[in-house]
Amino acid sequence: MLHGSLSLPARLCLLSWDTATGEPLAADRLPYLVRAGALTELARRGPLTDVDGIVTPADLDARTGDDALDDFLELVMESRPRTWAEWVTAHASVTLDAVRAGLAADGRLRPGKRRALGFLPRVDYSPVDPGETAALQKAVRRALAAPSAARVPPEDAALAALATTAGALAPPSGADLARAEELTRGAVAGEIRGGLAAAVEARARAA
Repeated sequence: MLHGSLSLPARLCLLSWDTATGEPLAADRLPYLVRAGALTELARRGPLTDVDGIVTPADLDARTGDDALDDFLELVMESRPRTWAEWVTAHASVTLDAVRAGLAADGRLRPGKRRALGFLPRVDYSPVDPGETAALQKAVRRALAAPSAARVPPEDAALAALATTAGALAPPSGADLARAEELTRGAVAGEIRGGLAAAVEARARAA
């Protein structure tokens, strides 16, 4: 399977597994990471724009053809105004659930039910093709190790900047975070990455 046709939030979700064990990585931060990807994707495509720091739909009839992105776009339209950073966390699990469902429908994730806390049903997922997950992880590491951040393709730059900020593959070093900042292109992307960093830090303090 090729990952080039996947949206950014779908790629971020798909890379967040340990290919050796099949266990999810950074599970507590994954909703924020996937939501940051959705914001970045919708800002890049144009349905969401920035008006004085507020996330604003450019066209109330806009649709992307991606169910998870369109569901989030509808949520933004129906909700009170929020900044980019606020939208990183607001109802973030809704977008993660939609992205996972889409990946499962595409045959990229395998759903399986298990019981949480001994009695509550929960749907867990695992990647169907660990090689696809590994390829996405390699794209992140390649972007971090590139001689020049400016030469990293935009799709890989966004992927690596967000995944690194969330510590999706490993706790990032100072050099990794500096490269993530270099890979963040544009003021809106910076606001989104800042919101993700704040959410990750808050989660770590709470833990």
